[in-house]
Amino acid sequence: MSGFNLRFLGHSTVRLELAGRVVLTDPVLTARVGGLVRVVPAPPPESYADVDLVLLSHLHGDHLHLPSLRLLGRDTRIVVPRGAGSWLAGKGFERVEEIAPGETLTEGELTVTATEAVHSGHRWGPRLTHGPQSPAIGHLIRSADVSVYHAGDTDLFDGMGDLGPVDVALLPVWGWGPNLGPGHLDPARAARAAALTGARAAVPVHWGTLAVPGLRRTARMRRLLADPPRVFAAEVKAAGIATEVLFTEPGADVVLPAPTDRA
Repeated sequence: MSGFNLRFLGHSTVRLELAGRVVLTDPVLTARVGGLVRVVPAPPPESYADVDLVLLSHLHGDHLHLPSLRLLGRDTRIVVPRGAGSWLAGKGFERVEEIAPGETLTEGELTVTATEAVHSGHRWGPRLTHGPQSPAIGHLIRSADVSVYHAGDTDLFDGMGDLGPVDVALLPVWGWGPNLGPGHLDPARAARAAALTGARAAVPVHWGTLAVPGLRRTARMRRLLADPPRVFAAEVKAAGIATEVLFTEPGADVVLPAPTDRA
């Protein structure tokens, strides 16, 4: 467990330090993302200046965010779902690789295996047919002694129980709006995902970071910017699931369990 650190940078962006490498998931690093505004401070540049590998789960603009990728540098190694590589390379990025569920790549002593995900893979949403499209994926990130599941955006799927057990699962528990569309986990379904993956610990992500400007101050939206990870923790506890919920505010380091607690 030595040298394993996590920082939740907001939305689905997590910085992993593992096996001497720095990995960033679905980087969203700016004050605005399309028509959405960031309701917490943007990550400082030092939190992403030394990234070795970027893992992108799908093409939606709050996961594959071109301005954020440009902040990382065009020569950063970026891994996208199979079928999206030429589109992203066409935007000027020089080290783009593709991966599909079941396929594995390496970064130093790390291995990254793509997993299934149940979510729209179209850049502009599920109802459009023109423009870039590739299947959404998740990732299993492994070192010699640590395994991390990055779910991306997904609903529950039949093979989820075959992914674990994992040490840490990065599980989405909401989104950025007042409602969730298809292909998402809410707190109750995220609790089921924690159980299915046999996660020893889970970090709730995809919450509390982005909002529609006109809705951010409504009472319902204020609750949805704060409550989902707390409801997730309550659902895990009520179901008797043996997963420790590592509740972390956007921008903060994840306080990991001591190695003796994870044996």
